[in-house]
Amino acid sequence: MVRPMGSDQDSERLVRDFCDAFVAHDAEALRPFLADDVVYHNIPMDAVEGVDATIAFLAGFLAMCDKLEFDIRHLVARGDVVLTERVDTFTIGQVVAPLPVMGAFEITGGKISAWRDYFDMAQVTKLFASEGAG
Repeated sequence: MVRPMGSDQDSERLVRDFCDAFVAHDAEALRPFLADDVVYHNIPMDAVEGVDATIAFLAGFLAMCDKLEFDIRHLVARGDVVLTERVDTFTIGQVVAPLPVMGAFEITGGKISAWRDYFDMAQVTKLFASEGAG
């Protein structure tokens, strides 16, 4: 099956702008980047479907964090698919937690229609357990 594909540059710009928007620490600021039927999946956890559910999930997550930054190390865009190798750094209280993440984004109609992040949940648990014990 042949799918129409947007330009690599348009898809790359959309994902870079989306990642940069997290600095605002406002889930609603992310809504314009997402398709109404977006599927967001942090692979160790259950998927979230729909823009409202995704924004609600992100709002809850951002409420836990004092700060969140995405450092894109590598990004490859091919038409409507963008892959990112990132280090997402979460600051929660005194804990600063850098987490390596591999992200896969699918673009439909100029918006993110699917977003999957792959990371090691054991690494997150270990970091917060050791920081909390100290």
